[in-house]
Amino acid sequence: MKLHARARALAAAWALAAVLTACGSDADGDGERAAAGTDEVTTASTAQGGTRAAAPDAAIEGTVTVFAAASLTDAFEEVAAAFEAGNREVTVELSFASSSTLREQILAGAPADVFASANQSNVEELVEAGAATGAADFVENELQIVVPAGNPGAVKGLADLADDDLLVGLCAQEVPCGQLGREALAKAGVTPSIDTDEPDVRSLLTKVGAGELDVGLVYRTDVLAAGEAVEGIDLAPDQEVTTTYPITTLTDGGNPEAGAAFVAFVLSARGQEILASYGFDPP
Repeated sequence: MKLHARARALAAAWALAAVLTACGSDADGDGERAAAGTDEVTTASTAQGGTRAAAPDAAIEGTVTVFAAASLTDAFEEVAAAFEAGNREVTVELSFASSSTLREQILAGAPADVFASANQSNVEELVEAGAATGAADFVENELQIVVPAGNPGAVKGLADLADDDLLVGLCAQEVPCGQLGREALAKAGVTPSIDTDEPDVRSLLTKVGAGELDVGLVYRTDVLAAGEAVEGIDLAPDQEVTTTYPITTLTDGGNPEAGAAFVAFVLSARGQEILASYGFDPP
């Protein structure tokens, strides 16, 4: 990386650090002051009551590339549109896949400014590798049993995933929804009869919605996103599992200022409002 690019990345890291500090002290609702439009989304450090790091005329511009967990697809599309509406000189490019796949792409040098993961470990690995400098938790999600509309397999709970007569799908073991699914099954003492391990949660959801599978385990937000194509069944209270999503800017991002501003918007009152509308809980 050229020297000036490294300096810009370090400046963005300081800006993100200001966001994290502000979030830690903002439990009383000061986030209402956070980014909602062009004048309010200038740098990450101005979000949620943080210290201003740039003059108001230091407008962000260019393209910001965001890698995000597949379960964030619908919510982040709206988040990106709202961010662009408030920052007319910025274009957001979104790339969705399993968090582990995106982590490996980043470590291999794929160009990205922001990473939003469905679990903590993928971001922690990036921090350890020097590819990210810090992260902020921004939403929580929980697992739900998903069945096709009408529940043709008459699924009632996790025990039914052991039924050899049903077509059962899970996310692959290396991705967050696969790890959570296996955690829930272990809590229930169930050994599933798995017919397919899907590469990400949206692939699994699509197969259930199409009737190719009788049952699967996905996030609650994915069940909501699928509408009438599927039905969700809550896990028993002693089997429930949740995950916290962190978001971070990346050390070698090509547009660190815009990346930090996007993170600030996700953490802002408006960003949180959008995410809540898709079923995500606050962290």
